[in-house]
Amino acid sequence: MKFHKKNWRQRRVFKVMAVLTIRDALNQALREEILRDENVFVMGEEVAEYDGAYKVTRGLWKEFGDKRVVDTPITELGFAAIGVGAAMAGLRPVIEFMTFNFSILAADQIINHAAKTLYMSGGQFKVPVVFRGPNGSAYQVSSQHSQALEAFYANFPGLKVVMPSTAADAKGLLKSSIRDDNPVIFMEQETMYGMKGEVPDDEDFTIPLGVADVKRGGTDCTIVARSFTVPQALQAAEKIQAEFDVSVEVIDPRTIKPIDIDTIVASVKKTNRLVVAEESHSFASVGAEISHQVMEHAFDYLDAPIKRVSTAEAPNPYARNLEVAALPSVDKIIAAVKEVCYL
Repeated sequence: MKFHKKNWRQRRVFKVMAVLTIRDALNQALREEILRDENVFVMGEEVAEYDGAYKVTRGLWKEFGDKRVVDTPITELGFAAIGVGAAMAGLRPVIEFMTFNFSILAADQIINHAAKTLYMSGGQFKVPVVFRGPNGSAYQVSSQHSQALEAFYANFPGLKVVMPSTAADAKGLLKSSIRDDNPVIFMEQETMYGMKGEVPDDEDFTIPLGVADVKRGGTDCTIVARSFTVPQALQAAEKIQAEFDVSVEVIDPRTIKPIDIDTIVASVKKTNRLVVAEESHSFASVGAEISHQVMEHAFDYLDAPIKRVSTAEAPNPYARNLEVAALPSVDKIIAAVKEVCYL
């Protein structure tokens, strides 16, 4: 958006927007926070000279040097521990895992130390560390590299869990996560890094953690989706509107823990139906928690049982046709909405 001199007053009303990929929005957030706070630094495998496995840290090492962008050996437990210790000492590390599947190797430091130190020290030690990287499936990376681990980390008190689905959310939520005094699990999605969207061109642009976003308004059914399934839910909503004249509301929690259940419940009280779409497996999932809380707070408003769309209860397959069959899809979400709407 360009402004002419005669329209200078518009600057006070409208923010200039840039169109960025999710990858570049994350890169912009990291750069702005490194410039803003001398205690912020990035650490992980290939984040420096190689510009990051997924190029999220592209150019940062050349601009800021070895002390602010630190390459590590392939030892997740080791550099996660360094990050936790650095955070306890007053720094604000951003630890990149090449994939959250590899974070399992660092689970002791994340769960037993980062999550519990504030509580076990009686509030004497804060741990302002962000663990970030791709979560969930990619393109045929098979069973050991396709796991969605948000429910695993959300189960432990002391950790915040964040999952952006748009470029603007990626930037605003990452900046808030870096500024937060608690350990944050920041989960991106590998297949979404190239997705584009408008991002406010504002170094002070942040999005508060724990606040859901209504991505699409509607009156007849609510879909709660996150990360990978948000664009699928929006496509499904458009197709259902066109074919059946059914108005679907799409809500993205954005923060899994703490979760903004109030926004979800308010939507269900309006639409009286709920579909939860998630990339993780259904057993003991975030979708199961959302379903329980909606049943607890809005049972009398439901006109149909809650329906969930999840990844198949099996290790994710390598073969492309089987991988597609196992993962959530637009068609599966449409089928779920039709079921709860009795279409």
